[in-house]
Amino acid sequence: MPVWLPWPLPSGWLVTGFGEVGDERSGTRASVVALAGPSVTHGPADMLLIAEEPGIGLGAAYAGLPGPDPGAGFDAGPPHAKIDARGHPTALWCAGRAVPGDRAVYVGEALGNWLWTVAWPVEAGCFIALAHLSLRDLRDQDQALDLPFGAFSPRLDGDV
Repeated sequence: MPVWLPWPLPSGWLVTGFGEVGDERSGTRASVVALAGPSVTHGPADMLLIAEEPGIGLGAAYAGLPGPDPGAGFDAGPPHAKIDARGHPTALWCAGRAVPGDRAVYVGEALGNWLWTVAWPVEAGCFIALAHLSLRDLRDQDQALDLPFGAFSPRLDGDV
């Protein structure tokens, strides 16, 4: 399962935690990386980058959606944002009207898994759409990153 991290991190952003879903028998089925930094317009912001197998539901839970996936038709029309995931252009779409108004949610597919970005406050979603993020997979062995860490994100406290 990929462990996505934007690199280089945008100015002022910090890594604030990691999480995973799975068990000893099936292994990791979803991963989440938490980040915090300044929003484009309103003070501090939080962002989660989630990679998961279809049907797991971690990204949908953080997005505030009722089902395990983004739902039918989320990708109708052109993408709302494009990022680079491990050297490949990756399209992201807004998750839709069912998302609570306090967050911005974009979802797409990378390496055969869902890729979710969930950002608070909703204005922080501009960061995703405008920042031209380049994601690295922290599982790759050919990197020596000096990650800047901040306080543990309360978004990962287990109350999804």
